[in-house]
Amino acid sequence: MNIELRKSFQFEAAHLLPHLPLDHKCRRLHGHSFKVEIVLAGACDPKLGWLMDYADISSAFDPIWRQLDHRHLNEVDGLDNPTSENIARWIWDQLKPELPLLIAVEVAETCNAKCVYRG
Repeated sequence: MNIELRKSFQFEAAHLLPHLPLDHKCRRLHGHSFKVEIVLAGACDPKLGWLMDYADISSAFDPIWRQLDHRHLNEVDGLDNPTSENIARWIWDQLKPELPLLIAVEVAETCNAKCVYRG
């Protein structure tokens, strides 16, 4: 049985997008309640009945969350231009070695604007 597993996380952070025109609203410092969804896929273990323990996903994401939550994202190493796209890729790059079954990282900066990165 092939399974797709999803686990959501949230963090609060401020950022600005430095490459935009000076008069663009996102060029100014502002904040979001970011929602991140980690997506894994693979074969379900027939004995355990699951793909992976959700707690293991949380443990893998925790050091990343600590770098992002209540931070100015432009000051996080590797996020000098913290668009949703760049945040998703940055999370992927850190998480993929810990979660080889990772197939996507979704980052939403508002309730109706989301980015999906699939490596």
